[in-house]
Amino acid sequence: MTLARLVEATHDESSPDSYLARLAARSAATRTVLCLGLDPDPEALPDGFSHDLAGVESFARLVLEAAGPFAAAVKPNLAFFEAFGSEGVAALERIRAAVPAGLPVVMDAKRGDIGSTAARQAVALYDGLGADAITVSPYLGEEAIAPLLARVDRFAYVLCRTSNPGAGELQNLVVAADERAGHPAEPLYARVARRARDWGPGGTVGLVVGATAAAELATIRELAPDLAFLVPGVGAQGGDEGAVLAHGRATAPPAGDRAGGGLLVNVSRGIAGAIRRGTTGDPSGAIAAAAREWAARLPVLP
Repeated sequence: MTLARLVEATHDESSPDSYLARLAARSAATRTVLCLGLDPDPEALPDGFSHDLAGVESFARLVLEAAGPFAAAVKPNLAFFEAFGSEGVAALERIRAAVPAGLPVVMDAKRGDIGSTAARQAVALYDGLGADAITVSPYLGEEAIAPLLARVDRFAYVLCRTSNPGAGELQNLVVAADERAGHPAEPLYARVARRARDWGPGGTVGLVVGATAAAELATIRELAPDLAFLVPGVGAQGGDEGAVLAHGRATAPPAGDRAGGGLLVNVSRGIAGAIRRGTTGDPSGAIAAAAREWAARLPVLP
């Protein structure tokens, strides 16, 4: 069975149609908003794993198998596989095929280009790699990512206020008031949040908002009460878990009336690094214990 056919089989007529419905079902089942990040850096693999593609794939599979049962979604970062060329993409395809049915897959791709290119990116990510959801850049405007938003059974998280230290260089720049739309002068991230609410056919757009920008996260939630958030930056980056749980959940449909409120909080190194912390002699057990702990720290709130 091809990967595309395998993914179709997990989205049969008995399954909910929308990504938000599938995510809500998984969040309700696991009682967490934890998103398991798969960012296997070959230079940071623990002892026992070769620093090449074979080691990357083996470690990613170990993390998926041990931690996946505790997660509401899994988020592979494409760069860590694309760096190995076609063989790396093939490894990612194998990992995707190993993801259990019912566990949504967010491909961290950060795509976005002119319409014809974005249309082919949609085919590559949704059909080729079997992504349930992806990350996209809004820098080229709505028309550039429209093909990535158009499919009602898939989803795109728009970069809004990211978690990296240099995020404010552009995202905090103040843009002029838009009198026709009634928008005041405001930071670029705020304008992105406002505009994203009107993009796509409805229910296919969310925002990436970093946990390292707690004040901005609260502001963005006020501006977009209905959009699902993908929140990186807790754990190794030191983001504010309390602020994320307080403001990350959507409060209005289409995301806010579902289990988890459309919230996903990504943890990568905090789980994958459990082996290096040496908490147990069993690598799988250490990773599972770390994932269980993070799942409990990131509960589905009423």
